[in-house]
Amino acid sequence: MDRSRFVGLALLAFGLVFLSFIVRGTTRLIAPYELAVALSAPILFVAAGLLAVLAVLATLDVTGIGRLE
Repeated sequence: MDRSRFVGLALLAFGLVFLSFIVRGTTRLIAPYELAVALSAPILFVAAGLLAVLAVLATLDVTGIGRLE
């Protein structure tokens, strides 16, 4: 994976976090809190998983085990 793709995926992850808060906030305007959380949680979990993978890739790059080209 090259560095520009890594940065793009990091921006995507932060965008997904932002989107989950937008979904939760707008859904709370028209639906109960539990439904808002249920709709935004999958988006937040995908973002957290993506950030975890990116953190592992960055750690591998720093230690020299794996390289970002």
